[in-house]
Amino acid sequence: MNSLSTIDAIKDLMQQRHAQWIEEYSTFLRFPSISSEPEYKPALLECVNWLSAYLKNLQFDVEIWPTSGHPVIFASYLKAGPDKPTLLIYNHYDVQPVDPLDEWLSDPFNPKQRNEEMYARGAQDNKGQCFYVLQALKLMLALQGSLPINVKLCIEGEEEIGSAGLSQLLAQKAKQLKADYLAIVDLGIRDPQVPAITLGIRGILTMDIEVQGSQTDLHSGSHGGIVINPIHALVNMLDSLRDAKGKITIPGFYDQVEEMSPEERALVSFHFELADYQKMTGAYPVGGEKDYSVLERAWIRPTLEINGIQGGYTGKGFKTVIPAKAFAKISCRLVPEQDPQTIANLVADYLREIAPQGIQVNVNIHPGHGKAVRVGPTAPVVKAFARAFEEVFGVPCEFIFEGASIPIATELGQACGGEVILLGLGLATDQIHAPNEHFGLDRIEKGTLIMARALELLAHPQYAKNRLSQ
Repeated sequence: MNSLSTIDAIKDLMQQRHAQWIEEYSTFLRFPSISSEPEYKPALLECVNWLSAYLKNLQFDVEIWPTSGHPVIFASYLKAGPDKPTLLIYNHYDVQPVDPLDEWLSDPFNPKQRNEEMYARGAQDNKGQCFYVLQALKLMLALQGSLPINVKLCIEGEEEIGSAGLSQLLAQKAKQLKADYLAIVDLGIRDPQVPAITLGIRGILTMDIEVQGSQTDLHSGSHGGIVINPIHALVNMLDSLRDAKGKITIPGFYDQVEEMSPEERALVSFHFELADYQKMTGAYPVGGEKDYSVLERAWIRPTLEINGIQGGYTGKGFKTVIPAKAFAKISCRLVPEQDPQTIANLVADYLREIAPQGIQVNVNIHPGHGKAVRVGPTAPVVKAFARAFEEVFGVPCEFIFEGASIPIATELGQACGGEVILLGLGLATDQIHAPNEHFGLDRIEKGTLIMARALELLAHPQYAKNRLSQ
């Protein structure tokens, strides 16, 4: 089949089977597969069983990999043979909690279709994006009887809580995961009419800060003006982490950061609509390093954010104490070459160094941090998917970045040995992680067409790379 006949044939088949795939998508969404809450473990396992049966019906070889947490589904279709490339596709079946429940317009696990959008927890992140991958495989097999390349799937159940289980398996499962290409299908586009491929995501680290000034809370009348209030100390310490221009002041923080070249910048769309941003968030984008544009700050510069702070009495009444302790939660988003553990140690050491006399600092660096991912626009897998996007959307494909993090992406890329591509059809307005998450049915269709066409293109010699053995 040529490109137009493939796209048209799959589009026709989707229309013929519209009711069927809507019901399959809805069934997937009905599983309350919340990975962070132990009481939902049975639902997670039911979701695993449903996905496994779905893939077995597509003639995939399916394995369930137990982990320290929730299982990983590994499925493979290697009938294209050793002369064809292998694509590993990553998705996740776990979802975020639904709180606050009273802000949902309908039951988050009873999907409702409104104005060609499906509303449910996981509708976009990541069940919707996973589902169009499954549909592409199903319809390609229905039309052609086989897939043009070898395909492996890695669908995990702990992305929303750090991917610890999958991470622990990677060394052991590296041979099975080996692939020429890795597609992380968990990203988005800036505009529903403009296709885009993500060339990079930032790394992440998180930590808890505890400062202590006394053995117990002290009466502020008896001790005020004598001891250092830990809340005052913590606020001053945190404030000193940035200068007046928003630059992070920690020595060595930027040592591994490399500026993008003019040639690289020219390939990336840094298009930003201030009015749209303000309408969506109610915020004005003036944070971070003032010497960089909004999307440069959001995509290709590292950050340090205070995600929470507490201490002392916070009830409705009043309690005149100097608290013994104060606490903060800090996260950093990192760019390529910045090592999370190194940066975490720099932050911890600096906080201890600047703490005033009489204040003890304790730092807990969380596990589950991850490095940044950056890919080039000329990589064969990027070129193939960019063409697939363009053929489906009918307009040129943009290259963008994403400021968020997928910690497992770097580890999985190293384990499989393949070129990485970051893609998806999410929109900032989909309300993932929030009440009333939704995903457009038109994007299910486009995602299916893009994935199917990309499988065809990757089988073509012009998109070949140095082959890896299966």
